[in-house]
Amino acid sequence: MNFEMVMQELEALGKERLKKMYLSNGAREPLFGVATGDMKPIFKKTKLNQPLAEQLYATGNYDAMYFAGIIAEPNSMTEADYDRWLDSAYFYMLSDYVVAVTLSEADIAQDVADKWIACGEDLRMSAGWSCYCWLLGSRPDSEFSESKLAKMLEQVENTIHDAPERTKSSMNNFMYTVATSYLPLHDKAVAAAKAVCPVEIKSDKGKSKFLSAAENIQKTVARGKLGFKRKHVRC
Repeated sequence: MNFEMVMQELEALGKERLKKMYLSNGAREPLFGVATGDMKPIFKKTKLNQPLAEQLYATGNYDAMYFAGIIAEPNSMTEADYDRWLDSAYFYMLSDYVVAVTLSEADIAQDVADKWIACGEDLRMSAGWSCYCWLLGSRPDSEFSESKLAKMLEQVENTIHDAPERTKSSMNNFMYTVATSYLPLHDKAVAAAKAVCPVEIKSDKGKSKFLSAAENIQKTVARGKLGFKRKHVRC
């Protein structure tokens, strides 16, 4: 399938209800409103295709950018490529669920995510923390440095309440993911989650919601899901 064919199929799959939902979450025109599950049949036709992914991502169309993440070839992308993609990721559904997800399947994932976490820019930091969540939830514990993750937990505990709003959410998810998917630091992550709970997230509309990683960890423990690892990060 070529670029024009993919765009035509995406447009045909668009639903007004989903378009409104994506817009309410921060997406902007152009977009079609395609359910992510409905993209799988197109992927079967395109397979992984980095040149096509680049064409689609460059459109600025949310659905095309999301599908670009599905068909990208993570290890063919350089750090500069990931930075370029993140430059165009104008809201969290792109930064955390497209760019960070794609990066999590690359060999350079931790190195790039570390730089994003340290950069001071909200969506970049959020993408960095989110990338670690995808990594921890899919890769063997042996691929991570326990001491490094312990320091990251301490960083979250000490700074989460002063972090930008989107980064707060990703940091909160990081504590949950360490506790449930990286068993060597389960107890430390639980302690950190209890120490910072609740985490207030303020919306642009002035409303607040409160996150509790500690409660979500307890629910996962109760379901017997500790040590959970995904077989695949991307759909």
